[in-house]
Amino acid sequence: MIGAMKYLVIIEKGPTSYGAFVPDLPGCVAAGRTSRQVRRLIKEAISLHIQDMKDQGQAIPRPTAKPEFIPMPRPKRTKAA
Repeated sequence: MIGAMKYLVIIEKGPTSYGAFVPDLPGCVAAGRTSRQVRRLIKEAISLHIQDMKDQGQAIPRPTAKPEFIPMPRPKRTKAA
């Protein structure tokens, strides 16, 4: 896959499923029962999203989103009343 664009995908675990979205492609989302399933579905969603944009004559956005992890102090434990 020479020259392939790599989009940042955010995967979130919910109470009963996983969700995924692509910050650089608004509206491109997927949900699945497992992390593995949502990864497969978001890859398919990205392909369909980009194809739909091409079909409508829209410019395909270049990936710009980047992850950043911000270190935070651990919260102090509170004593039970």
